[in-house]
This record gives sequence, C-alpha cells and structure tokens, in this order.
Amino acid sequence: MTSLPAGNRLHTAIAITAGLALAVTLAACGKAAEVEQSGGTAHRGSLRIGLLLPDNEIARFDRFDKPLIMKRIKELCPKCTVDYASAQHDAATQQHQVDSMIANGAEVLILDAVDARAVRSSVLKARQANIPVVSYDRLAEGPISGYVSFNGADVGRLQGEALLKALGPHRPGHRDQIVMMNGSSTDPNSAWFEGGSLDVLRGRVKIGKSYETIGWRPENANLNMSGAIAALGADNIDGVLSANDGLASGIIAALKAAKIRPLPPVTGQDAELGAVQRIVAGEQLMTVYKPFKPEAYAAAEMAVALGRGKSLAGIAKQRVNSGSSQSIPAILLHPIALTVDNIKILIRDGMYTTDQICTEKYADACRKAGLT
Repeated sequence: MTSLPAGNRLHTAIAITAGLALAVTLAACGKAAEVEQSGGTAHRGSLRIGLLLPDNEIARFDRFDKPLIMKRIKELCPKCTVDYASAQHDAATQQHQVDSMIANGAEVLILDAVDARAVRSSVLKARQANIPVVSYDRLAEGPISGYVSFNGADVGRLQGEALLKALGPHRPGHRDQIVMMNGSSTDPNSAWFEGGSLDVLRGRVKIGKSYETIGWRPENANLNMSGAIAALGADNIDGVLSANDGLASGIIAALKAAKIRPLPPVTGQDAELGAVQRIVAGEQLMTVYKPFKPEAYAAAEMAVALGRGKSLAGIAKQRVNSGSSQSIPAILLHPIALTVDNIKILIRDGMYTTDQICTEKYADACRKAGLT
C-alpha cells in the first residue's frame, strides 16, 4: 500500500521505468476493453461523464489531457457524453462546477482538483448521490473511487538527481547552495515532489531558500526568486530545484534580470514547449516528462468501468491513502527525466514536431543538439 506523500521508491533506470509505465497502461487498457465487451449490468448504453480540470493556463490540460481523455471515452463508449469544465485555477469555481454536474445528471466524474481539501465537500455530495469520482493527476480528499497519476516522489527524485549531476563532484570544504521552488500547498502532489527531491538532496547541498509557490504561478516564482537573489547574493546560487516548467520560466526570467551569467542549472516538469526550447538553448537543465496518453487513457477507463458498476480491481493494482480516505484503488505511472541528450523522445512520442521546437530563434541551438 502507498501512503502519501512518501510514494514508492524506485531504483531502476529511466528506460526501465518507461517500460513499466507502458506495461501498467497496457494492462489497464486491456482490462478496460474487457469491461466494454462485457457490457456490464449497470449501464449498457450511454453514460454522462463530467470532466473537471483545474485551469487552462498550464498548456498540457487543453493540449493533451482533455482531448486524450475524451478520445478514449468515445472509443470505449461511443454513446457517452462528456461535460467539460475548467476552473480557471479557482477552488470556489471548481466546487460550483462539481455541484452543477451532480445536479445536471452526471453519472461519474473525472476530477483534477485545484485545491484538494476545498473540493472535499463536493466529493462527499457526489458520493451521497452515488456518483463515483476518479481523482486525476492530483489526489483530492473525500471518498474518491479511483486515482491515476504519476509517482510524485519519483518526479522529485529525478529532479534532484539531475541537479546533483549538473552541480558536479563534491568539492572538499564546499557545499553547493540551491534554492527550492516548490509548488502550491493546496496541491498534494507538491509535498510528494518535494519529499522525493529531498530524499536525494538532503545532506548533499545547502538549501539557501525554500518557497511554496502560491497557485503554481510563474509570476510568484519570479518574485520568490528575486527575493532569493537579494537575500543570498547573485554569486551564491549554484542551482534551483524548480517543481515544474511554469515556475522555471519565472525563475529564469528573474536570473536573467539579475544579470546572472552563466545561468545556474534549473529543473522542471511537464515538458512544456517553452521549457523544451529553453533546454535546447541551454537555459534550463531538464524537465520531467509524464507521458499524458497513459494517464489520460487510464482515467477514461476507470470512469467508464465505474459508471457501468464495475470494480476497479482488474485495472488499478496499487493503493494510496489521502488525508481523508484509505486504500483508494490507484494507477501510479513512472515519469522520465529529459535533458538535451534525450529530448528527441518528445518528437518520437508525437508531443511536438521538430518544426514546433526548432523555430527560427532556436535554429542554431537545434542544430547543435542534433534535432535538425
């Protein structure tokens, strides 16, 4: 059983973790296909599924998660309808959206919570109305029926390992000083990411400053980083552990504004296009790639199974605990660390084309990186 935020410990190589993620996903897909073929007893025809995502400022949700979830639902259940809502990163808005979907006849919900605690009352209302809730990407509190995400501790460990490697071998009498730019405390994944990175970094670097970044907003990361530079000194920051790519953009802008050259290594997560270009250009060290298709497909498969009155026992092989619920059926996939050396994985997987990455501004950097 997995208990948040500790996560599962992973000691295999990146290639193996990618294979494990694929294996788990294929197993889930196969089980979901069995659900479709069996027809079930609760709903043999259509289902009304609510899809609630936290915002559309983070590029991944509109570009990848939403269309992939909808596509898989239609494959499994052609007559199903999907009601979609974006909370625009406002917890109260999302609570209202959940309540509205319950009132309007949703039969199952896929929920990526803006605020895991704030949405608990709405999850309770769904349970009282016999509407199962699949918690997507972030584990909401309340009586959740299923959960799918990436192993957050692994994300943090990959970031920490990449940063240590970039900092180089230990120098006698010197301990590198870093800044930690963590995510928002309203997102339980933030603690998971931070815990994983500290597993690697604690005792090996000096953490000069550590911040919570309210709302995961780049502008808040920019303000935090400017404060860290003022407090620690421009010459005393050897690296930055950034929890995601959006924060990295704000961090790097602050470093540039302070005229820090060369830029210290900065981590990231989500493989956003801007981050990929910064990696190619040598401005960002790495990002953590979480293949969106396995995650999105698993959520769709859970939702269809639950809507048809099926158990998730054949789909979700793991268990997690939230702050309010125990032993939630879960699928935890494994992320991949991407640097300039293996960035081609994104092109291979169809995330981006070479032309999308290698615009005129990045043409020379792309040639040096072997992308063109």
